Amino acid sequence: MEGKLTELVGRLKEAAGKNLESVVLYGSAVRGDFHPGSSDLNVMCTLVSINLSELQLLAPVVQWWTHELKEPAPLFFLTEELRSSTDVFAIESLDIQKFHRVLFGKDPVIGLEIPMNLHRVEVEHELRLLLLKLRQHAVLAGHSELELGSVLRKSISSARTLLRHTLLAFGEEPPVAATEIFARIEQLTGASAETFDAAYAHHESGDWKKDPFVLYDDFMHALEKVINTLDTMVPKKEWKRASA
Repeated sequence: MEGKLTELVGRLKEAAGKNLESVVLYGSAVRGDFHPGSSDLNVMCTLVSINLSELQLLAPVVQWWTHELKEPAPLFFLTEELRSSTDVFAIESLDIQKFHRVLFGKDPVIGLEIPMNLHRVEVEHELRLLLLKLRQHAVLAGHSELELGSVLRKSISSARTLLRHTLLAFGEEPPVAATEIFARIEQLTGASAETFDAAYAHHESGDWKKDPFVLYDDFMHALEKVINTLDTMVPKKEWKRASA
């Protein structure tokens, strides 16, 4: 991992020159739950200026990183842009702020302000969106175990992140281990930790601990419980439903 990151930084510096302000690693590689082969190396860069020609200079580096090394493309920000977008990228900004390592340049995250009331709204929005997508996939896939299994494998990774942020919305410092996150979520919301564990085990190993159709249904219902509890127990600040 360190060798890949060192080479990435070297290539970025060579391609961008003085326009490169910083390179920051964030996510599981810093948080402590990185799994080689299944986890991504998430990288964010800040640039002095951004236009098409400057991005095109970086294109060969990003193509090498994404095509040859199979890692997600880095995010590119202006420093001021990073600071002014925390209201609409509250989840991502909080993740970067809490778990990051500067690989090159200055730390662009120092002093980053995250509006936690908007973070709470974004968490619910993303959970509801995930649930809607699961329902859509169900009607599209029908009785295809293969397709539903694929959807479940991809969805549990997003769900884990959102459940971790659900705990943050409740004012708690979430544990790192997935099983501990799921256990605490069950204590707070009643959503089945066993269901989340079974979905996560399928994501990690491909094994089914439950009938796949039963697990898919249980997974949707578990998310519903989290959403309903989040909506009722953590009220949206500066916003309330009008009385009937």
